[in-house]
Amino acid sequence: MLDNALKEIKRGVSEIIDEKRIVELLQNYFEKGENYFVKAGFDPTAPDLHLGHTVLLQKMALFQKYGGIVQFIIGDFTGMIGDPTGKNETRKKLDRDTVVKNAKSYEEQVFKILDPEKTQILFNSSWIEKLGSSGMLELTTTFNVARMLEREDFEKRYKSGASISISEFLYPLLQGYDSVAIKSDIEMGGTDQKFNLLMGRHLQRSYNVGKEQAVVMMPLLEGLDGINKMSKSLGNYIGVTDEPNDMFGKILSVSDDLMWRYYELLSSMSISQIESLKQEVSDGVIHPKKAKENLAIEIVTRYHGVDLAKIAKNEFDKVHSKNQLPSDIQEFEIQDSVWIAQALVDCKIEPSTSQARRDIKQNAVSVNQAKISDAQLQLEIGEYILQVGKRKFAKLKVK
Repeated sequence: MLDNALKEIKRGVSEIIDEKRIVELLQNYFEKGENYFVKAGFDPTAPDLHLGHTVLLQKMALFQKYGGIVQFIIGDFTGMIGDPTGKNETRKKLDRDTVVKNAKSYEEQVFKILDPEKTQILFNSSWIEKLGSSGMLELTTTFNVARMLEREDFEKRYKSGASISISEFLYPLLQGYDSVAIKSDIEMGGTDQKFNLLMGRHLQRSYNVGKEQAVVMMPLLEGLDGINKMSKSLGNYIGVTDEPNDMFGKILSVSDDLMWRYYELLSSMSISQIESLKQEVSDGVIHPKKAKENLAIEIVTRYHGVDLAKIAKNEFDKVHSKNQLPSDIQEFEIQDSVWIAQALVDCKIEPSTSQARRDIKQNAVSVNQAKISDAQLQLEIGEYILQVGKRKFAKLKVK
């Protein structure tokens, strides 16, 4: 049982620091029923989670299956500083109201994956604010500036003369202090968080906690473009709260190669099952589109239920396979004639008129199911079905 548990835990993991510690924790659970604590921190800088976040959450849920108690830390204090990881400039601070609002949204979403009975939702302000000025000064003595500047993003900014605020030096120290305060046994994070994750081990030693947390690092899931990590700011994400039809369509839009990456990191199928499916696709027994549909159904079912997943598939088939219109299209009304680019923005299927013009030039815009090429087109009085790409539709009535 231990070997199987460890094999599942290591699936898709980029790096484990102190695997021996994890084995000991698992052994104590199987032999003595002892639980252990698995920490992961989320800064509430955005109100919604996407599938990139769920790579970590699903691994945390797996630890829960094998005795782990998840310490889900919402960085309501550190979130007001902003994690400098990967940033080339100082991040804007969030106000308290925004942090609290985003944190509440996180709480509502994580239990789509985590077992609430085995999860502690913690806010790091509850112990960081108790540090006080003397405690904060003591914390700063545990690490020196030279080592802080060894961190890649700080080093680049320092050499280029870009600003680095003192508060940004505090961020990894405060994240590490979380591990001291809650006495975590394992901390999880993305590969880009390695410096911060190791800080937890360092500070547990410095504060004589009596244990050193193991570290489990997960890869960063590529977004829909297949190049950059999934990110709301890049627009290449699939949100946990996306509508079922949108979620299904986005998953079907990923490349055949990227599909296997999503299977590895997002699917609940076993490694052997995925390998068998991959071989069947390679042999031509199963079409890649069918494999992608199965993945889309699994993921939509996870967040919206099996009934809505079936409806999403039927809608996708209706629109894409049979070239029919979706059953539910949002309707808009506009007074007087309107420029097509402005109409697309007003109907909320384009973010800007400049993007609308680019999409028209790329033959991605249709009016009444006919492609258009005239970026100066004026829509006169009448009713129109506007479409951008394969998934964005709107009904427009010009009065």
